[in-house]
Amino acid sequence: MDPFSRRRFLRLGATGMGALGLASASQSQWLQAGSSQPNAGALDSVHFKPTAKRVIFLFFSGGPSHIDLYDYKPAMQRIHGIELPESIRQGQRLTGMTSGQKSFPCVAPMFQFKRYGSHGTWINSDLLPHIGSIADDITIVRSLHSEAINHDPAITYINTGTQQLGHASMGSWLSYGLGSPNQNLPSYVVMISKGRGQSQALYSRLWSSGFLPSRHQGVKFRSAGEPVLYLNNPSGVDTSDRRAFLDAVGQINQAAFEEVRDPEIEARIAQYEMAFRMQRSVPELTDLSDEPEAVLDMYGPDARKPGTFAYNCVLARRMAERGVPFQQLFHRGWDQHGDLPRLIRLQCQDIDQPASALVRDLKMRGMLKDTLVVCGGEFGRTIYSQGQLTKDNHGRDHHGRCFSMWLAGGGIKAGYEHGLTDDFSYNILKDPVHIRDFNATILHCLGLDHQRFTYTYQGLDRRLTGVEPARVVHELLA
Repeated sequence: MDPFSRRRFLRLGATGMGALGLASASQSQWLQAGSSQPNAGALDSVHFKPTAKRVIFLFFSGGPSHIDLYDYKPAMQRIHGIELPESIRQGQRLTGMTSGQKSFPCVAPMFQFKRYGSHGTWINSDLLPHIGSIADDITIVRSLHSEAINHDPAITYINTGTQQLGHASMGSWLSYGLGSPNQNLPSYVVMISKGRGQSQALYSRLWSSGFLPSRHQGVKFRSAGEPVLYLNNPSGVDTSDRRAFLDAVGQINQAAFEEVRDPEIEARIAQYEMAFRMQRSVPELTDLSDEPEAVLDMYGPDARKPGTFAYNCVLARRMAERGVPFQQLFHRGWDQHGDLPRLIRLQCQDIDQPASALVRDLKMRGMLKDTLVVCGGEFGRTIYSQGQLTKDNHGRDHHGRCFSMWLAGGGIKAGYEHGLTDDFSYNILKDPVHIRDFNATILHCLGLDHQRFTYTYQGLDRRLTGVEPARVVHELLA
């Protein structure tokens, strides 16, 4: 028999010269994915000195009403009940929920506002008194805007930089580029809580690694049972058995990687090892018995209840202490097309005290200076009522033309307001900030130039901020 058979020749060709050619064509991106250092990033160094080491993103899914929370103007009381002028609407396209309406009556907030902090920042004092109390620690951006007017494209856009599916999320980008100083916890953690309102679906692709190696996807912590699925050993398997099994599987996977250089094989090895280390680190992380009562009380009555926003805020601070570089806390229930006065009050009861406590807790521990806290949703709500306006009830439709978010710490100005909208909170008059600009600014705080932070995929240099123009909003920086 010929020892150099046709089958052997094809096999050697596929795994030898073929693999080398493909690796060269892809600019050695395959080789970038793996690392002998667990949780290491692909970048040798950041582009400039960072002001933040980590990010905690409080994401309010559903579109919080900026009009009822942060973008109040006394003139709104005078326009209450009038028809939205066409000069304000300017032919803007509407969602399917209100496109059939014949009337668009303006609705002023049905809550009290007052000025907080040395800058005199208007914040809803009925719903957000605790966040009002940290007005001197935060920057409110009132001029954010997005082209998306429906939830799925909008939340995909702000999380991945595009409305198209299959792209990498912000947390995955940071995990890929920067890695993590903690070898026993994921570099990107997602936690979800559900409020008492109408909830939009959340999909795992919002924390997906997309075209980046899969080891950089977000790890979702669950609210009940095991924090992470399949973390515990199966019945009858102890730690030594698990270790022996992983060693054997790791040798097989390593041999396969050396043969074909597929980064997903190394991602699998890294994920197995991370899961093994998390068997000890996660139970310690989620055990709040060492938290002082005064600290838990600061976060509010729900701080001891797993699955609540307050509990997740406590975990976020504990993860920040342990070096986890990116956390995203999704809180669902902000899609208030009807019954807004009642539902937004319930939502704010869930988030007001914990969100402010997180900022104050980080500040007391000296961590706010290098922790960037971001708070907001995918868009805002309209000044006009969706459906019939009554004395004490109304809803609001989606509004991406202007909305508000706030930031704290990590090199951001304190006690600052950026951007100006008209008296209808409908159009931006000054200092517009696109969500691409917003993401570019977050990257800047972490020492990353959004134009140079790229990943080659399908022949293109991909960026979190996409291919359209984006800028760092330097006015927000301390």
